[in-house]
Amino acid sequence: MLGAAGGIGQPLSLLLKQNSKISRLALYDIVNTPGVAADLSHVCTPAQVTGHVAEDLAAALVGADVVVIPAGLPRKPGMTRDDLFNKNASIVKTLAEAVAKNCPKAAVLIIANPVNSTVPIVAETLKKHGVFDPAKVFGVTTLDVTRAKTFVAESKKVDVSKVNVPVIGGHAGITILPLLSQVTPKVSFTKEELDALTHRIQFGGDEVVKAKAGAGSATLSMAYAGAEFTDSVLRGLKGEKNVIAPAFVKSTVTECEYFASNVELGPNGVAKIHGLGPLSDFEKEKLAALLPELKASIKKGVEFAHQ
Repeated sequence: MLGAAGGIGQPLSLLLKQNSKISRLALYDIVNTPGVAADLSHVCTPAQVTGHVAEDLAAALVGADVVVIPAGLPRKPGMTRDDLFNKNASIVKTLAEAVAKNCPKAAVLIIANPVNSTVPIVAETLKKHGVFDPAKVFGVTTLDVTRAKTFVAESKKVDVSKVNVPVIGGHAGITILPLLSQVTPKVSFTKEELDALTHRIQFGGDEVVKAKAGAGSATLSMAYAGAEFTDSVLRGLKGEKNVIAPAFVKSTVTECEYFASNVELGPNGVAKIHGLGPLSDFEKEKLAALLPELKASIKKGVEFAHQ
């Protein structure tokens, strides 16, 4: 994991240490990872933990099957994900170059925001090194689905463990589109509920940023979602059948080069990208509105990678 000592990295490291599918957990950050690794190494699960700092990046990556990247700066009140772009884009590009050189066949799971731009940065950087595999580069959008399930369950007083809500598009603001017409078990929403729930799912991160009052962004819920998605990828890599999860990937589902929808995961990464299913008029309108913004964010990432 790259960015393992940060606000997302530490709780995510703990959750991954508990995953029986992981034999080696290599933690990298610019500072503090030896301490995080020492602490985690006392947890009685099989994964062997190593801590790496600064120039030790290559050692953390060699032999990795999966690389999770929560590295980067958190959002502060008033910041959009795009405000983070200039800071985090450089970090992600550097890490992608290290992945290309040290573990080019690894599945790369990108949490670092803005995901709509950092995924294209990673992809273009891997392309430059001749090692890009579109089936192995993922933007982690699981938190959007996690929030959607939680908010729908709260709103409709149903068991959250039984709720499923597809979420498509991107991973920022209006580019996040929950398909509330496809919620299972079937529930109905008034126009007011649709507007309010859609907006809350799209801007749920702002609730946390505001509540933390300058002390960070969504770290614990993101760690939970990141661990869930990592587990899905590992299950797919190990050959488990019918592993379906949401992800922002290279896609032909829409006119955008990258797009989030449900994907089937297999031994080589993405085995199949699912379509959008039947959309309501409300969702068709929202989809049309998000596409230009998502395209612009993707273009921004591609152009940065080529600077």
